[in-house]
Amino acid sequence: MTDPKYAAFTALDPFFAIAQQGLAGLVDGDHYFDTIADDAVFEFLYIFPGWPQTVHGRAALMALYAPYGNNIVLHGADALVIHRSQDPRIVIIEYQVHGEILSTGAAYDNRFISVVTIADRKIVHWRDYMDSLAAMTALNQPSTAAVLARGPDVRQKNDSA
Repeated sequence: MTDPKYAAFTALDPFFAIAQQGLAGLVDGDHYFDTIADDAVFEFLYIFPGWPQTVHGRAALMALYAPYGNNIVLHGADALVIHRSQDPRIVIIEYQVHGEILSTGAAYDNRFISVVTIADRKIVHWRDYMDSLAAMTALNQPSTAAVLARGPDVRQKNDSA
């Protein structure tokens, strides 16, 4: 059951779960946000409209993620691969998330690689890479209702040739 203090973030629960799985035994905390140092730095190394490239602090990350569920709801995460760095403070996790764009009903499937630095059993730095094209494509799909209203794509054959 989700901790009530994180109820606003349930749309991201599959991401939180796979991140926790990828960092198991390396960080302390029952919830993803509990594993993050107050002054952690998050870098998002992709260009995505309205999304910052750097976020400073746990509170700022929570504020960034708070409206996520207004647009996208994740229903799963998988394909976890964990890579240990030569630097024992760093772990690299690869994973995929699956969900739905709420405004259109379009599927949202994306891949990520996150390079995570840990100190004193807390995340102090998170560098994130994602498939920006997958996100933009999913967000720009027409709504299911619009596609159904438009009907099948029927093209007439030109027989005059």
